[in-house]
Amino acid sequence: MTSTPEPDDRLIGAHDLAVAALREITPASTIGPAAGYLVEDDGSVSLRFENRLPGYPGWYWTVTVARVEDAEPTVLEVELLPNEGALLAPEWVPWAERLAEYRAHQAELAEQTAAAAAETDDDQDVDEADSDDEDDLDGDGDDSPARVLHAGDLDGVDIDELDDSSDDDDSSDDDDSSDDDDSSDDDDSSDDEDGPDEEE
Repeated sequence: MTSTPEPDDRLIGAHDLAVAALREITPASTIGPAAGYLVEDDGSVSLRFENRLPGYPGWYWTVTVARVEDAEPTVLEVELLPNEGALLAPEWVPWAERLAEYRAHQAELAEQTAAAAAETDDDQDVDEADSDDEDDLDGDGDDSPARVLHAGDLDGVDIDELDDSSDDDDSSDDDDSSDDDDSSDDDDSSDDEDGPDEEE
């Protein structure tokens, strides 16, 4: 009966080499943390990693590494192997119990869906209320745009409404234009009177 040789520390610590070999055959998302090692009869070491591949509970990624004399560790093989009990069928459960569990799970999913829909409706109501508040810019309950004030307006008072000089200027402009019209009419009439005299 042969005894198992002492494990080589360099082989036990070759996790980076083992993970690199695993990534050549499977996505990194399916590789879990290190889960120990096994020392083989020939002195090689099988490094084990947890498996995250769906459908294989209790299985482990196994990378067997070895080295010759003073050489660096090298990979011998990479495989997915079952742990003890992983190939045994689960305990039989009567159909009635499985059906009850299935229905309870479906009811739970329905409740979660309803709760999520209710939260979505509440969020939409809040967003609509916020948009209504933004439309009412002047805070008077009216959704119409707020009056735009000019620079220099004080306390919300439009200084253009209080400035009478602008109205006076407009009226004076009207008077001036009417005076100009009258003077032009006078000039036309004088021209008409002078006309016959010149012909005589």
